[in-house]
Amino acid sequence: MRTSTDFEQSVHDRPDFGTQSGPMLVIDGNLHPKIDPDGKSLKLRNGVGIDNKGRAHFVISDEPVSFGKLARYFRDTLKCPNALFLDGSVSSLWDPEHGRVDGGPRLGPLIVVEKRTKADT
Repeated sequence: MRTSTDFEQSVHDRPDFGTQSGPMLVIDGNLHPKIDPDGKSLKLRNGVGIDNKGRAHFVISDEPVSFGKLARYFRDTLKCPNALFLDGSVSSLWDPEHGRVDGGPRLGPLIVVEKRTKADT
């Protein structure tokens, strides 16, 4: 996970496809300097962070939250030194196994997370 500036300067073997989002919520263990710790803009928000073991943590809030609260969750609870904000206006989750099937506007990019067990690998 990189800032757009870091990606532009450091990645020369470009991927075939990708998506851009932002801002970064946590950069090298620090909250993004322009994020208000307790801003007044509260929305359902989602993001992704990578922990020190290289595991991706996809998070969507259950209720409206600020950028700062979401950023602190990634940094302090999930221990992700880097985390990226994905969306806040059309955030939704389809997880019927756990009783959450959000409605809302038509969506663009989708991220699918599939669980695997050791027997599946």
